[in-house]
Amino acid sequence: MKFSQYHFVDEIKWNLEKIGFKKPTDIQFKCIPSVLKGEDVLAIAQTGTGKTAAFVLPILHILHSKSNKKRASGIKCLVMVPTRELAKQTWETFQALGKNTRVVSLALYGGVDQLPQTQKLENGVDVLIATPGRLFDLVSQGYLFLNKVEILVLDEADHMLDKGFIKDIRDLVKKIPKFRQTLFFSATIDEAIKDLAYSLVVNPIRIQVSPKDPVSKNVNHFLMYVEMDDKRFFLERLVKEFEDKKILVFVRTKVRAERVVKAMERVGISSFALHGGMEQKERFEVLKNFDLGKCRLLVATDVSSRGIDISDVHVVLNYDMPDVLENYVHRVGRTGRGTSKGVAYSFCSTEEKPILEKLESYLGYMPKEMEIKDDMYKEVTLFTEDKKPELKDVLEEFHYLQKKKKGKK
Repeated sequence: MKFSQYHFVDEIKWNLEKIGFKKPTDIQFKCIPSVLKGEDVLAIAQTGTGKTAAFVLPILHILHSKSNKKRASGIKCLVMVPTRELAKQTWETFQALGKNTRVVSLALYGGVDQLPQTQKLENGVDVLIATPGRLFDLVSQGYLFLNKVEILVLDEADHMLDKGFIKDIRDLVKKIPKFRQTLFFSATIDEAIKDLAYSLVVNPIRIQVSPKDPVSKNVNHFLMYVEMDDKRFFLERLVKEFEDKKILVFVRTKVRAERVVKAMERVGISSFALHGGMEQKERFEVLKNFDLGKCRLLVATDVSSRGIDISDVHVVLNYDMPDVLENYVHRVGRTGRGTSKGVAYSFCSTEEKPILEKLESYLGYMPKEMEIKDDMYKEVTLFTEDKKPELKDVLEEFHYLQKKKKGKK
């Protein structure tokens, strides 16, 4: 089935054609009819399957069809998401697919001044995409009322539980009309997710697009045994081999991210860092520039492993193995989005092998190994433009790790 065959309003069809969306993904094909019928939906889908458009498209059609030129006051749809980046990305999807419709949307998140957000709320908003923290703040301050909400969407519900938002969600839901349509999206399903889901939805249509392999079929992922001190040399080689491709690199800490950026700078490779220690405005600017291709190498912590849809990322690299196993799936899911194909590599050092064993248990198999012959390994580490890292860089990371250990104690 093609998007042109759906009974969407013309404005949405025009936007789909302009963007180049022709056929729905599996999750979109299964979700859209139920959402259009007004049914509650519980959807379990991998990252990168196109689930955002699975609820954005029918919501835009419903609200545009109901609305007239003089929009009724009050928020009609509330989309709750776990992170600021995902709030902004979801809002951008509403903007792109809802261009020239009568639907007004707003992204609401912390880390920025709330005054511009409250001013936009006063002007009237149909769809509010919000993180629980800022949403709860504005409701408590009396700036925001949810008594007109007709559609509630919880996206990345498993991540919201991980971040401890469960109480905020339950408190906010009490302020929303009991008779509403609820759409619940999660990458995983367990007892905690089930309890939350079935406390919010009524006789939902359950849709699951989750094969046994949690990694998307569009991603080929490989394992490479590389020692910790040699990883920068292999990243340098990887960047040079994929000279015209966007590469997204994941590391453990913000200090590691900055060190990798400096190491690449020493060999003449430009890159951006992205981590939680940066101001929100700066993080958005980095993502925007990377998305536009102003720099093709982004070095990030797990702050961006979930919910970020960056176009045309061809290669994902786990420079450091993830501490949280679920993040492996979310990291590699930054490539192979929608119907595109992608490739992911993981550098595993000797000290990271225990993580690899746990990953094998989590995935049900070991990622395919790309064996590096001894002569090739020596060639990569010897024939590099890299100079030795400065002592201050080494000490900086050492002190950071020592501080982290004390914090855990």
